[in-house]
Amino acid sequence: MSTIQERTIPLYEEIVNGYNSLVASDGDLRRARQSAFDKFRLLGFPSIKNEDWKYTNIGRFLKDEFALGVSAGAPSVVLPEAAIIPGLDGYRIVLVNGVWNGEVSGGPLPKGVEIKRVAEAIQDPALAGYFENGKWGNLAFVHLNTALFTDGLFIRVNGAVDKPLQIIHLYSAERNLMIQPRHVWVVNANAELTVVESVFSVEAEGKRGEVKTGEVKIWVNSLTEIIAHTDSRVDHTVIQAAAAGARLVNHTTVRQKKQSLYNNYTFTLPGADLVRNDLQARLEEDHTETHLYGLYLAAGQQLVDNHTLVDHQKPSCFSNELYKGVLLEQSTGVFNGKVYVHKDAQKTNAFQQNNNLVISKKATIDSKPELEIFADDVKCSHGSTVGQFSEDAVFYLRARGIGEETAKALLIAAFAFDVTEKIKIRAVENYINQLISQHIPVQG
Repeated sequence: MSTIQERTIPLYEEIVNGYNSLVASDGDLRRARQSAFDKFRLLGFPSIKNEDWKYTNIGRFLKDEFALGVSAGAPSVVLPEAAIIPGLDGYRIVLVNGVWNGEVSGGPLPKGVEIKRVAEAIQDPALAGYFENGKWGNLAFVHLNTALFTDGLFIRVNGAVDKPLQIIHLYSAERNLMIQPRHVWVVNANAELTVVESVFSVEAEGKRGEVKTGEVKIWVNSLTEIIAHTDSRVDHTVIQAAAAGARLVNHTTVRQKKQSLYNNYTFTLPGADLVRNDLQARLEEDHTETHLYGLYLAAGQQLVDNHTLVDHQKPSCFSNELYKGVLLEQSTGVFNGKVYVHKDAQKTNAFQQNNNLVISKKATIDSKPELEIFADDVKCSHGSTVGQFSEDAVFYLRARGIGEETAKALLIAAFAFDVTEKIKIRAVENYINQLISQHIPVQG
């Protein structure tokens, strides 16, 4: 018996056909795919009746028809100039629609760094177990990815990587397309890894000018699992700069072991119709440390939703979270950050803050910081603010000969600086500040 969603959402038929095709040819992951697919059909696409999607109504995005990218080859695209980070000395790899061609620029990878296509990794019995994890609760999009993924990036690191790894994700299609990239990073004991990820949607080579920006819809439903082992360190920067027509739903789970450190910096820029970031840090052993920083600039009718979970499971761990948002025009922002402290997680230090600057009268923000604490020897706090330009600050700058729009641009830059200054790599910090400056000054 079909559900209402299966009868009313055009994408459902493609999902069923894509799943049947994969299961028929994929013996090794058949059981995991079937379990995930059954769970997805039970849950369906999330609606505003789901508490975690209360402020993020994706109904309008599901009205379009999509083909699935389960068998589509990667198109030929031109690397956009905007994806190049000036002055960054690192290793660079490019994925097109979730597929890596095996090339690395910036020199040969050092010993101890293993990178494979997921399509290759799942054929290795020693690695296949990383892709069979079925403990995803009620995360419908994660179950959908598990059922349908075909490729992505597998990274395993031993020791310290001498230069950052820049991963550029390019998405391109000539018709509406849904893509399910699956990534796994394993950072072994005492290893260190710095990753700078960026996301762009581009036109296929030879098709420039033939497709209007936003006319073709690309839905990216990605899943990334990061395992940070004992005494490891991961610095992870994400830059989301996809254009209109893109819908980005990203789930990242970080599993941290004893004395590991994970730093995340997520920057969302105007462009993509929908951006939903689910970031979960699970502090599974004692003396782990986590820092989450985010900055989102939304414009037009863009919908940007950041959901975070910091899951303190063991004692003597520390987490700090700071997200800032700038809402322009008719955009909508959502922030839902939860800090969960288990009974055994005594001596936890956890801090969370979300600040928002709403520029337009038609822009909206829903901010919901949460604490759930079941231990009694902890230091935890959270806070949220929503405001507009300070009239005093604008007057102060204008009184010194600065025009109104320039004054507002300076105030936005100062507001964002608290997040961008956290980045450890100067070239990346300068690059992100330049991207931000392209979207300001802003009309009031």
